[in-house]
Amino acid sequence: MRIVALLYIIGTLLTNVAKAQVLKLPVSTRVLKDSLFIPWEILYGPDNHIWLTQKNGYICRMDTAGKHVDTLYHEPKTVTIKESGMLGMVLHPDFAATPYVYVAWEYLDSPLFIHERIWRYTYSAAANSLSDPVIILDSIHGYIFHNGCRLAIVEGKLFISAGDAEDFVSPQCTDSINGKILRINLDGSIPADNPIPGNPAWTWGHRNPQGLVYANGMLYSSEHGPTSDDELNLIMKGRNYGWPNVIGYCDNPSEDSFCRDSNVVEPLRAFTPSIAPSGIDYYHHPMFPWLQNSIIMATLKDKHLYQLELNDTHDAIINVSVIEGVDYGRLRDVCISPDGKIFVSTSNSNPADTGGRIDKIIEVYNPGYDVSRSNDILLYPNPAERYLYISLPRPYSQLHFSLGTTDGKKISEGIIYT
Repeated sequence: MRIVALLYIIGTLLTNVAKAQVLKLPVSTRVLKDSLFIPWEILYGPDNHIWLTQKNGYICRMDTAGKHVDTLYHEPKTVTIKESGMLGMVLHPDFAATPYVYVAWEYLDSPLFIHERIWRYTYSAAANSLSDPVIILDSIHGYIFHNGCRLAIVEGKLFISAGDAEDFVSPQCTDSINGKILRINLDGSIPADNPIPGNPAWTWGHRNPQGLVYANGMLYSSEHGPTSDDELNLIMKGRNYGWPNVIGYCDNPSEDSFCRDSNVVEPLRAFTPSIAPSGIDYYHHPMFPWLQNSIIMATLKDKHLYQLELNDTHDAIINVSVIEGVDYGRLRDVCISPDGKIFVSTSNSNPADTGGRIDKIIEVYNPGYDVSRSNDILLYPNPAERYLYISLPRPYSQLHFSLGTTDGKKISEGIIYT
């Protein structure tokens, strides 16, 4: 039987209400696009298209039906050895007026040395292509491992997660820009309010940060540990994140001393054994009510999509769960659409671009999701078959309800005390 709901709110507002446990139901998934080569970055653009980089040098744009993937630019000099390649990307926040696309990619500076470069391209909607490349930053050392490199634009500044390139000295050396979260102006200059004058470093002591997202006025980053202590970090101006002197938490005597002396920030959560976290995004949408106020994190080694639920002040993780039903092998990146869908890219092709291109972009959705609005009260799905979720703009003491069938027959009514 399909049921419709009418809800009336009465009673005194409550100031402190414990969060109820919500039944976690399996999600539905579909392959949006296949035959791709390691979509390292996926972004949901303001044009309702998914923008993606492929590790072998391609920057693409895909409609959300997955029927068309247009190549906007190809860089044939991209190095694809091991973890190197075309990596992070971000669109200008005012993309309609300023159609800039910032991209990180790696090239051979000589037969032996890999460098990482941040380019800015200009998008032409008429030509559906990128042109006019401008170098924004060109002094990041690359390597076949530990390159980072995610990008985020926050309050008009470009943040770049730069890996240590397997150099254990650079993360604690502020003269090097490797092993850092960098912050620069959108033209490549260094902001006057950076922690160290004339230096792009915003934080240091990082190993291989592969996820970056800004939400709730805070910047979060996921980071690979060695064989243990992968991290989810809250990025704070001018702070040290410990590597290689500290692995994960400050939880042994030698680490305690370094943490005190070096103003080290412990991770919000560390994962042992390693799960190899990659792309992250923030979820807060009623399509999946049990995922609200959470970091969604893709993992490579563990091959799972994780929910990292945040507390009410967004500065601690209170619950970690695997999102069931996303079983597509190694997961590289994640993005969220305005209508609450989650998109995930895989990383199963041979990274040297030999063999088949077998990667996919997956859509994660709730097929029963529908919204009825009344005074900012959300009921979904409505009509309902087994479960009805109620989202309120504020806590109330009582809910008066009436349930009926779609042909108008009342089957139940009463009061719920919250």
